[in-house]
Amino acid sequence: MELGHYKSGAQFWASNSVMARAASASGLAKAYLMAKDFVIRSGFQNEIDWQDGLSFETVSETDFLREMAWVVLSAGFREAVLRKRFHLISKSFLNWSSAREISHAAQTCRTQAMKVFNHRQKIDAILHNVRLVCQAGFPEIKSRIEHQGVQFLQELTFVGSITAFHLAKNLGLSVVKPDRHLVRTAKATGYACPTSMCEAIASVVAERISVVDVVIWRYATLDPDYETWFSKVARQLNPCPDEKHANRPCGS
Repeated sequence: MELGHYKSGAQFWASNSVMARAASASGLAKAYLMAKDFVIRSGFQNEIDWQDGLSFETVSETDFLREMAWVVLSAGFREAVLRKRFHLISKSFLNWSSAREISHAAQTCRTQAMKVFNHRQKIDAILHNVRLVCQAGFPEIKSRIEHQGVQFLQELTFVGSITAFHLAKNLGLSVVKPDRHLVRTAKATGYACPTSMCEAIASVVAERISVVDVVIWRYATLDPDYETWFSKVARQLNPCPDEKHANRPCGS
């Protein structure tokens, strides 16, 4: 089986131990486990552990405000750059102590945040969402998320149809974010959408679909040829895709 010509690192991570763990998996799941091994070797084990450890039941007001702000700011912005600035942004917003405290100090928070992240619309969107939490109360907001999920999150300012899935996932809900990396990987491997692809993998490797999501997303940021790699390796390891999942409508 010729995999080693991929300069992105297949020789590095197609180790005997990885292949042993993938022995009973489908072709795509085997490729996923190899990609996961590479992501871990690249220093992102904590990112996987963080995603796996999320639970919506334990989400606090501070957690919600922080993750809401992260999603608002990250839209169309490089994750690596935002990560370097986010601690200062958090400090500007009182480390997300509470919606009430931030609302009371809104002008000061806005002024300080703009010094770190000069995007008026996004900073104002965060403050608008903070006021919503302050007015409704976090228990009500959390209840609406629990019962309405992504549909409610899309009502937040500067949270769209795709980034709502990002926020839901970061709050511990069992969803997949249909961003460009996941959409392209699903298409390259013959799946109708990212959700059906991640569900197919998760059913084999016994992991949360949100974890499968973050592994594939992170791998895509590390390998510019991720679409070609997933497509070819999955077919080499198993030329017969799982039709049960491959043709399912997204979210079914």
